[in-house]
Amino acid sequence: MTIFDELKARGLLAQLTDEEEIKELINDGKATFYIGFDPTADSLHVGHFMALCLMKRLQMAGNKPIALIGGGTGMIGDPSGRSDMRTMMTQETIQHNCDCFKKQMSRFIDFSEGKALMVNNAEWLMDLNYIEFLREVGPHFSVNNMLRAECYKQRMEKGLSFLEFNYMIMQSYDFYELFQKYGCNMQFGGDDQWSNMLGGTELIRRKLGKDAYAMTITLLLNSEGKKMGKTQKGAVWLDPNKTSPFEFYQYWRNVADADVLKCLRMLTFLPLEQIDEMDKWEGSQLNQAKEILAYELTNLVHGQEEAEKARDSARALFSAGVAAEMPTAQLSEEDFSEGRIDMISILCKSGLVSSRSEGRRAIEQGGVTFGEEKVTDVKAAFDSGIFAGEGVVVKRGKKNFRRIVLG
Repeated sequence: MTIFDELKARGLLAQLTDEEEIKELINDGKATFYIGFDPTADSLHVGHFMALCLMKRLQMAGNKPIALIGGGTGMIGDPSGRSDMRTMMTQETIQHNCDCFKKQMSRFIDFSEGKALMVNNAEWLMDLNYIEFLREVGPHFSVNNMLRAECYKQRMEKGLSFLEFNYMIMQSYDFYELFQKYGCNMQFGGDDQWSNMLGGTELIRRKLGKDAYAMTITLLLNSEGKKMGKTQKGAVWLDPNKTSPFEFYQYWRNVADADVLKCLRMLTFLPLEQIDEMDKWEGSQLNQAKEILAYELTNLVHGQEEAEKARDSARALFSAGVAAEMPTAQLSEEDFSEGRIDMISILCKSGLVSSRSEGRRAIEQGGVTFGEEKVTDVKAAFDSGIFAGEGVVVKRGKKNFRRIVLG
């Protein structure tokens, strides 16, 4: 199976232009391709996972990835998929986030000489002369066509600023610059980026002629990929200081039954034949498939040692009730009143809820477990001695756990 056939079999490709040329470039290892990352935080999250895995697969097949960090476009913000205007960041914050990205990406991509590049589009966007840019690029874009783009249509009712309206042109200009500076002949992106990406392909062909090699591919289910990075408590980060390896493992261990094989195909490097065999699994076997998924992805992001710790801790959680590597919250003597602490305070201090009212609702809805006992009384309280030693596991719902200890 060629690399192109494998990408299709894993469900990674949706729309593409010039399929035969793209197939030939990828299979021959002659593609220099880029994927863009907006530095809106100091960590990547699992919504970026599909792109990172794709870059790794293509590099393994001899192609050259370019990770484009949007230090310039990040000063504006991408309106795609958003209902309001993104808060603008300082250059210092953007640079800090870019530095964090490269460290995390290095677990997926080999950035050694000649094998891959990380480029910041601030390199060319920040020094553009506005009048020259309008004259050089503006004539190649139709406002009518831009307004028909899905990324703009969804914002028209609430208001689209002229600042954000420029985003498509700037992203298109990125591809033009990468093509000329680095021989970049292909771009990948999510399905919500399709209009912006076509703009880049068209700009290259208009300015450099029809013979210019500029291809476009989008990733399947990008919107779902972004959704994968969200939980009730926020994003699932690749930074272990934001999402511990145990929490990361648990996130994938708890994916829906209907999604586990799809995630195995798109995000792991297990042979397709092995995954196809799992397609026959039912019932409790699906839990085994989820454990395989969680281990493989935790190993990919955090390494084998952390993946094994997380797996062992998760097993211990359900067999013995306490897991050594589980996220831990410490209580101090000051947290107790006359040697006791109420359940709502435990939930708040452990970070399992963000307010006392949220804690009260969680208890009333039957979603809180203390040790092996479900807590139904909002006034329930416990002695400090219970939290000595290994402490007590407190659960909120099926996916959120904390080991509570007395510090």
